[in-house]
Amino acid sequence: MIEHHFAAVLAMIGIVIIVSSLLSGAVERSGLPEVAIFLLVGAVLGPSGLGLVELALDSPTLRVIATLALVLVLFTDAIGADIGEIRQQRRLAALILGPGTLVPAALVAVAAWLLLDLSPAMAAILGAALASTDPVLLRTLIRHPDLPPSARLGLRLESGMNDVILLPVVVLAMLALYGGAGAEANGVARRVMGLFLLGPVLGALTGYVAITLLDQVRRRVGVRRDYESLYALGVAFTAFAAAEAVGGSGFLAAFAAGLVIAWLDVELCDCFLDYGEASAEMFLLLSFVAFGTGLIWTGVSVAGDWRVLLFAVLALSIRTAVLLPVLARSGIDRRSRRLIALFGPRGLSSLLLVLLPVFAGIPGAERLFVVTCLVVLLSVIVHGGGIALYLRRDGRAGAPAAVPVAHTAPAVQPEPSTPERITMDELLGLQRSGAPVILADVRTERSYRDDPNMAAGAIRLPPDDAVRLARERRLDQHATLVLYCA
Repeated sequence: MIEHHFAAVLAMIGIVIIVSSLLSGAVERSGLPEVAIFLLVGAVLGPSGLGLVELALDSPTLRVIATLALVLVLFTDAIGADIGEIRQQRRLAALILGPGTLVPAALVAVAAWLLLDLSPAMAAILGAALASTDPVLLRTLIRHPDLPPSARLGLRLESGMNDVILLPVVVLAMLALYGGAGAEANGVARRVMGLFLLGPVLGALTGYVAITLLDQVRRRVGVRRDYESLYALGVAFTAFAAAEAVGGSGFLAAFAAGLVIAWLDVELCDCFLDYGEASAEMFLLLSFVAFGTGLIWTGVSVAGDWRVLLFAVLALSIRTAVLLPVLARSGIDRRSRRLIALFGPRGLSSLLLVLLPVFAGIPGAERLFVVTCLVVLLSVIVHGGGIALYLRRDGRAGAPAAVPVAHTAPAVQPEPSTPERITMDELLGLQRSGAPVILADVRTERSYRDDPNMAAGAIRLPPDDAVRLARERRLDQHATLVLYCA
């Protein structure tokens, strides 16, 4: 039985990797919510489908998947933070991560207390979990080239940073429930100090030592790029384990480690950053499949209760109602404010946060999870569908136009001995001779986002979609293609 379960979990992991890889291009272009696809994959694998996988709330497998996903989400969110950009837009960041995050959490908690008859601490947990914005549903929208820069920054800040604002609310509410169960006040105080002081300190120290060590070793003897990409995972898991071993919060430690690395501004190869981001994305999609095998569909069972349904509608509406007036003070344009306020999906981050009291064995936490499942399912439909419609409409208006190539002179065929690298003088010589030359910026999306300036006359060809874009733009196949990535 154990061997069958282990084989089923491995099959689930393999299916997630294969399906996500094969569908990545189609999902990126269509704007369809990838989350919905993987929830359906989970349903096919679950008891209602092929019956290959069945995960319960007390399943050790679910706990491992959820823990690893939350660790990687917090770490990659922190390491991907552009400290310089946040400083420049600190007013927008303060509004989104301050009142834009905490006020919706408080209002949703009040709605849960009034409509669902929850204790204040349980309502606070549900409010915090449902104030978290899902980065997976937003990924395609944030990468869309026609999204206004202010809207992209706001959504990236919210989906990437508000989890660490809401996590302490969940933890404090859990400690209040422990205290109400008869724990001594000084014991609770020690626990609070361990979670919110010891965890982040150990995480920051781990991040500092790890990135300093990598920088020194790379300067002196070199580090292979493939191993440098794996290094990101090692830092995240080490920070988590170090904090948990001494009673601190491993999740806050992972975030602190990533934030220190981003703050130190050490020159890292894109593989370090992108591999960690891709790994986190795989765990997120794996988590959606795990929930889709059966757990998330329990939310449908409470949809018949009008109080729960009304609460779910309010939970999805409150954020928009709060952000519209809050962002009016941000100084960004009206269209960006509207896009940020409208697109705030609830997804895996909400499920992971509300699972913390479930894993801790707090009585009644299962009900919070079921209600969260209903809100997430509605959000996938409402927000996921809305994002898909926006991308399809904007995609038609902002489709890349064909790039005309003037043939003012016969094409110069390169000699067999032409080197792979071309100097600036050679490039200028080709251009002066009238030979058809295409200059392409092939930096990764992260590098391009840090500095969107391009060389004069260059076109943008992101490396993960270069072939399709080149065909769409009908680039001259006989021209000399010059690529640059720095």
